[in-house]
Amino acid sequence: MKKDNLYMRQALKQAEYARDEGEVPIGSVIVYQGKVIAKSYNQVERLKDPTAHAEILAITQAASYLKVKWLKKCRLYVTVEPCSMCAGALILARIDKVVFGAVDPKTGAFGSKVDINKLGLNHNLKVKKRVLEKKCADILKDFFKKKRKSDFNKKLINQV
Repeated sequence: MKKDNLYMRQALKQAEYARDEGEVPIGSVIVYQGKVIAKSYNQVERLKDPTAHAEILAITQAASYLKVKWLKKCRLYVTVEPCSMCAGALILARIDKVVFGAVDPKTGAFGSKVDINKLGLNHNLKVKKRVLEKKCADILKDFFKKKRKSDFNKKLINQV
């Protein structure tokens, strides 16, 4: 439990980097044998790439670091429940376990919208939900609240 919180705090730090760059604040880290081997955050806007989610970028880093295509003994910590694209990548990477903070009722693929583990694919992931959930949810809520306010102000200025 304490280790899960420690690694989730590192993922939250990555989410803060995303927020500070104007990206949706989602961060992730991958741990192998008690060591963080990859860390990333959403970079969709920066890279102009809809697949540049924190999880995808971390998978690429971890595979490169270990020089393998399957991350069998690795755990992914991510601030928000992965979407179906990321869940599929995690299956293909053979990640052992996913630990996430906030649930995502709109696109979550580990029980909120769909459950990828119930599809009968060639690999199932262990899942732990709601680790530091409030902190993980709050960074997202604050980001979108500010974004909506900014968008509203831009509309007002354009109407003048």
